[in-house]
Amino acid sequence: MKLCISEATTMSATFAEDVAHFAEAGWRGMEVWLTKLETHLENQSLADTRKLLSDRGMTLAAASYQGGLLLSQGEQRRAHFDHFKKRLDLCHQLAIPTLVVAADFAQTPTGTDLERALVSLTQAAQWAQVFEVRLALEFRGKNAFCSSLDTALALVLQCGEPNVGINLDVFHYYTGPSKFEDLAQLTADRLALVQICDLAGAPRELANDSDRILPGDGDLLLAPLIRFLQQIHYDGWISLELMNPTLWQTSPALVAEMGLTALRKLV
Repeated sequence: MKLCISEATTMSATFAEDVAHFAEAGWRGMEVWLTKLETHLENQSLADTRKLLSDRGMTLAAASYQGGLLLSQGEQRRAHFDHFKKRLDLCHQLAIPTLVVAADFAQTPTGTDLERALVSLTQAAQWAQVFEVRLALEFRGKNAFCSSLDTALALVLQCGEPNVGINLDVFHYYTGPSKFEDLAQLTADRLALVQICDLAGAPRELANDSDRILPGDGDLLLAPLIRFLQQIHYDGWISLELMNPTLWQTSPALVAEMGLTALRKLV
């Protein structure tokens, strides 16, 4: 397994600052926050960005995230897919192998919605294949639908496209209805990315992204999950993702150092 850090963990820093701080802390991989990268490219060329990454020995492990693809219709759907295609091209240009796609089920869907979502996921995967990008479908614990690993896996399997896998976000896995036995259906080839964090104090029903803390500082049973990943021989990326406003106010360099130490202890 390879370790990387999400730019969501240091949201107050710029893309270039993240590359520098992460590299100095010892990270060799980072999960791109696409809005940061797009802002960076408003004033920097792709060639200069590649050089920045090369000089720092930094690999772009994945990119987060694309929403709005599964259920949008009409003009809204065209806008989301146009944006998606631009991001796929960006991933291709910078050799980012994986793009996280959020399952956008805010309300309980109808049968028609589910059919539409499956068609859209399939089409998105086919577009991604053109750009040599793999999609990582992210279930979300508080969604009205696709809130569990089990349902996300069912969508991936029904989609049937080889370049679609699961984004296993530990926060959504533990705060949603997923069960440990759901992991039995998960194989290394179906797992596209793992995002990790911890939680302490907050009831799972009330926990939100701002409650994410460093692995090992909370109550989640992360060690059994890591053992499971080892058992299925997962050799992909594990990304530290902490959308915690308190950490955003802390020195990004310090957060990067603490994060790598915590993740190394766990893995």
